[in-house]
Amino acid sequence: MRYRTIGTGAARRRVSALCLGAMKLGGVMDDSASFAILDRFLEAGGTFIDTANNYRFWEPGCTPDDSEALLGRWRAARGADLPEELVIATKVGARPTVAGGGAESWEGLSRSAVAAAAEGSRRRLGVERIDLYYPHVEDRAVPLEETVDALSELVEAGTVGLLGASNHAAWRLERARGLAEAPGRHRYQVLQLRYSYLQPRADLPLPEAAHVHATRDHLDFVREENAAGRDTAVVAYTPLLMGAYTSADKQLSRAYDHPGTRARLAALDEVAAQTGATRNQVVLSWLIDHDPPIIPLVGVSRTAHVDEAVEAADLRLTADQRRILDEAE
Repeated sequence: MRYRTIGTGAARRRVSALCLGAMKLGGVMDDSASFAILDRFLEAGGTFIDTANNYRFWEPGCTPDDSEALLGRWRAARGADLPEELVIATKVGARPTVAGGGAESWEGLSRSAVAAAAEGSRRRLGVERIDLYYPHVEDRAVPLEETVDALSELVEAGTVGLLGASNHAAWRLERARGLAEAPGRHRYQVLQLRYSYLQPRADLPLPEAAHVHATRDHLDFVREENAAGRDTAVVAYTPLLMGAYTSADKQLSRAYDHPGTRARLAALDEVAAQTGATRNQVVLSWLIDHDPPIIPLVGVSRTAHVDEAVEAADLRLTADQRRILDEAE
């Protein structure tokens, strides 16, 4: 396993180069299967786990509490066996306030909503401090200053370590960065966005309406922040496109139906043949050594998926192999 550092100052953390997505754990999967996946990830050197306070409320028979509560039960069961380096990230903002509600019923990012959500997440996770806390989605009905202040108050109180932002437009991130220059405010040090080797057309929407795909502006923002000494990490969700790289029954959405996709898949197969790795492993390795570096957030449903992903963390592509992948269009 490779590792990297996220954050600065006292809240700085060393995390695995792969992040395990816990969205399915505890909801559509029982405790036994979920615990096995978490244990395997830790055994392989993984230390970074991602969840949210609304996973997976949209699935029949599931509730918004399921993933966080599962992680809380796992933490309690493993106790002293858990490594001190373990980092669990969670999110606020997209939890429905009424059963069966859609986006119109989400809790949002007001000061009161953020404070109440953080308390609920800490209780379900069984932690005194949330290691990394993201606004899950934007809430433009609330002034950005209010959200930044609400999150910063949690950091000042010691109940949150690092702040991040998920699914935010690049200009909103820059505006939040400016606000965070004021005393007592804390900036977003980790960004979570959708990203993978295959790139969708910008003029067509993704079917997953809440997903915000990383743009050139997002990546340029991160490079400039890092160059200025304001270290900013990127976590990429859906890096394997929900199985579409390797499963014939998983279809890419219409946004990926363009000549660049076919060229990139051919390049991916060429590099996979050279390395003896799977398509998935080449994609994950490409992301880890990206400019800027990216931490892939991998959702799994079997321990075999964990093993495949962990092997990718040790795969080092040559400069020529990266050129083949980067120049395909």
